[in-house]
Amino acid sequence: MTLDQVTKTGIAPAMALLPIGMDSAKARIMLLAIGLQESRFEHRRQLVGNPPQPAGPAKSFWQGEQGGGMVHGVRLHPDSRKHAATLYAARGVAASDAAIWSAIEHDDILAAGLARLLLWTDPLPLPAVSDEAAAWQLYLRTWRPGAWERGNSQQRADLRAKWARNHAQARAAVVVPV
Repeated sequence: MTLDQVTKTGIAPAMALLPIGMDSAKARIMLLAIGLQESRFEHRRQLVGNPPQPAGPAKSFWQGEQGGGMVHGVRLHPDSRKHAATLYAARGVAASDAAIWSAIEHDDILAAGLARLLLWTDPLPLPAVSDEAAAWQLYLRTWRPGAWERGNSQQRADLRAKWARNHAQARAAVVVPV
């Protein structure tokens, strides 16, 4: 899926269901960069094994796990739970980890909204649109990617370089007034 398609069919409709202050170029850049990092907007289920099969514990383009921040955490966090409940109701999904996790595999609006809410729960403000390094730190804090935690120095360097490319691509896709 192209970044424009993801924005039109997932991110923009999700932002319309959230408080107006949550929608910004900064937020959209983060959502696009994270989606590129996690799935390249190609896989709605985490790939595992050799050869890779879509059977991992993470679902959606943003790769939320049932017990992770995007599903369980956002549902219970005091800063996001009311907004999450609005999303669940609007998308016809029960407010349970299992129902949410099942739904995000194919509901891009719900998944994008929950991904935005996970960013909302971080105590620091969203990074400036050009601050790729701060965006990387936000991604590490909120998504806590296992590949980074388990990775050796070369794998970590590769993931960091991949983020820089993805963030640049996301910035280019979001029209930011000068």
